[in-house]
Amino acid sequence: MAEPAAAPPPAAPVPDRVLLIKAKGGLGNRMLSAVTGLIYADLCGRVPVIDWRDGIYAAPGVNAYPLLFTAPDMPDPALFDARPDVAPAKWQGRMAEHPVKIVEGEHNGALVYRKSCIDITRTDHDADVAVFWSYVPKVPRLRRLMARDARFAGRSRTEIVCDYLTRYFSPNDRVQRAVDAVFAGLERPVIGAHLRYTDMAGPLDKVKAGLTRLRAKMPDAPIFLATDSFEAQEDIRATFGNLHVTEKYLPEDGGRLHLLHDSVDPVVEAENAMIDMWALGACDWLIYSRNSTFSGTSALIGGLPADRLVNVDRFSPRIMAKRFVQDYL
Repeated sequence: MAEPAAAPPPAAPVPDRVLLIKAKGGLGNRMLSAVTGLIYADLCGRVPVIDWRDGIYAAPGVNAYPLLFTAPDMPDPALFDARPDVAPAKWQGRMAEHPVKIVEGEHNGALVYRKSCIDITRTDHDADVAVFWSYVPKVPRLRRLMARDARFAGRSRTEIVCDYLTRYFSPNDRVQRAVDAVFAGLERPVIGAHLRYTDMAGPLDKVKAGLTRLRAKMPDAPIFLATDSFEAQEDIRATFGNLHVTEKYLPEDGGRLHLLHDSVDPVVEAENAMIDMWALGACDWLIYSRNSTFSGTSALIGGLPADRLVNVDRFSPRIMAKRFVQDYL
């Protein structure tokens, strides 16, 4: 007589007080913004739930986060879609929506996110379900709360952010295998270079100049290039030998990489972006622009020291001012 099938394990209880962490923008933006939410969740004793159902890196309605990362178990964000006790109140009945939709029609600017994001400068919100989102990281706005919490004492902002990236954003197995394969046949040192060149055209000439300077010191060093532009990739390939790239979808018409063709699997392309990000972090040198959170995240993931980072926009007062405003507003 066959033994009865084992009963399935009981479902984990749904936590009472949670922070839904939603996203807007590309991979670097949403990862670093999520770190802000994760820190805030710890500060106010809420269970963090990363909710990437916005359709950018998976089909709309599918949470891309657990598909892309090997991370701590979190409740399904859909469990909270019908909850009435939500802050900010404008999310009530709309929890499955994208922040872009929530702020649709409102004045665009650096402060627009605050209208639909919990106030992260205080922890005494009554609602059981709170929603956090921002387009860029906001860790400096948590500085007063963090200063009163022993868990963050004596640690730099970089150390704290790196800790959360390690705990919550370890790449899935396919991504890790692909990154390992990139470096399997390359001799050290490897020069990494990142250039965003579609919707926010980066300084192609400055990146090439940086590569030229490093190659003068290390003529045999392989170059790993990550870019969202077919045009920029081919330009740099024509200029420098021993160039290595991730094979991925690049719109030849110069269109935005995030606006994928219907035939392109968004999860696969998200993984390809992650391969680029983690490979850049594994390089010995990194040429990048501070204007891009993608390569900035790579530097954090890889723990690259400052003397191995070549920020081609380091003297740009516009970018320095922009970063200050984004951090503190």
